[in-house]
Amino acid sequence: MFYGIAAAATALLATAALTALLRVVARKTGFTVRRAGRILRTPRLGGLAVALVTATVITVGASTGLAPVGSGTLTLLIAAGAVAAIGLLDDARPTGARARVAVVTAAATAVVHTAQLGFLVSMLAVLWIVFVTSVCRHFDTSDGVLGTVGVVTALGLSVCASADGLGQLSGVLGLLAAALTGFLMHNWHPARMRLGSCGSLFTGFVLASAAVLVNVEHDALTGAGSLFAVTFVVTADAALVAVSRRLAGRPVLRPGPDHIAHRLRRLGLTPRGSAVVLGVASLSGVVTALLMHEGTLGPAAALGPLTVAAAAVAVLLRVPVHGVRETMHGVRERGARTVQQPAAINVSGS
Repeated sequence: MFYGIAAAATALLATAALTALLRVVARKTGFTVRRAGRILRTPRLGGLAVALVTATVITVGASTGLAPVGSGTLTLLIAAGAVAAIGLLDDARPTGARARVAVVTAAATAVVHTAQLGFLVSMLAVLWIVFVTSVCRHFDTSDGVLGTVGVVTALGLSVCASADGLGQLSGVLGLLAAALTGFLMHNWHPARMRLGSCGSLFTGFVLASAAVLVNVEHDALTGAGSLFAVTFVVTADAALVAVSRRLAGRPVLRPGPDHIAHRLRRLGLTPRGSAVVLGVASLSGVVTALLMHEGTLGPAAALGPLTVAAAAVAVLLRVPVHGVRETMHGVRERGARTVQQPAAINVSGS
């Protein structure tokens, strides 16, 4: 217990310190991303700090014998490292969706293989991990959003893993939550650092893989319901963006300011308010998944998050985002009409 607390505190403080250092490096080397409507640039090396610190603390614990790492956990860490690496390359120079998906698919296959599932279930698990990992990359669109949702989800899955006797996996998730908390010190609005593809892919992959591993022993309906409940916020965001862009006749994969966080901003919430709302929503899904995992609730409980997600998508689809462009002077333009706004909305273009 004492070592776990010390390791988590170390991960939090080390990530905060390394993120600050990498911010200086990023500004000098050009690892920045332009935000629509603003001249300022925000470095995107925060994910490297999260991945490095998480891996380092786990390695130190294993090498000293204080926190041994089994083959399954080691496979997860190596696979997550490969995903983080392709993300870092993508941050430096866009690699393309095919390369990212190929690496994530191979990494997910390695993780799922350790669970010894049936062929069909394994295929579905791999597809689900690839889906959630890819969605998380595009979900990192507003200050503090992915970090907040990631912390809540990691802690919830850590409790599930601990309840199932998966102490090593629980420790990995706890360290990830601590590292993301340290990163949030720099990502809370106004953000001074972003996760980038490296961090968003790493976070999404670890969370998605852990969600699969903690549900291996459960029946198909309970497992599927738990998987959806624990990730229903990012799933709802993906559904919202896909439907919205199809209705607008826009390419589904083209970046744009039309994610949940952007729409909440247009409804009047502040960036911090949007992060808190999505964090609370994620917490409700995590609690539902925990109760299902423990057997307190049946598979039908997943209908709760599903209903909330569907209602949110239906309501937020009515918030106008397509055809609206924010300029650096805070002017909102739609076609030939121009309306003066008090401030530009901060987006990352994902």
